[in-house]
Amino acid sequence: MVIELFGASAPDFGAAFACQSKVNGTGTNKMKKIEAIIKPFKLDEVKEALHEVGVSGITVTEAKGFGRQKGHTELYRGAEYVVDFLPKVKLEVVVDDNLAERVVEAISSAAQTGRIGDGKIFVIPIESALRIRTGERDSDAI
Repeated sequence: MVIELFGASAPDFGAAFACQSKVNGTGTNKMKKIEAIIKPFKLDEVKEALHEVGVSGITVTEAKGFGRQKGHTELYRGAEYVVDFLPKVKLEVVVDDNLAERVVEAISSAAQTGRIGDGKIFVIPIESALRIRTGERDSDAI
């Protein structure tokens, strides 16, 4: 499990300063969070591709949304209706900085169908991570 720290309260200023130094490049534990929105039927292929590049854990959330395709029209019992939000799957993976590009490529190649609605991948810097059970931090926590 990974906990993201987005800031600190006033009494915890020292920890916030330590996290900031890692973001500025003076620390050694650089991590990235990769969020991918994909078609649901591609989940197994993406999971296998991530396993092959060495990802040890992912978070999967069922989602609904639309992009440029703006949904579509379906016919049910002779009546036409518009489906605005299409079913999607959101994957979240936190990895060391040196593995991030390989993870993005693995997701991209496994999720691609070449048709509209294949999805998006976002890469976000992570300041810090903490494994609650053991207290391990940053790269050790992922």
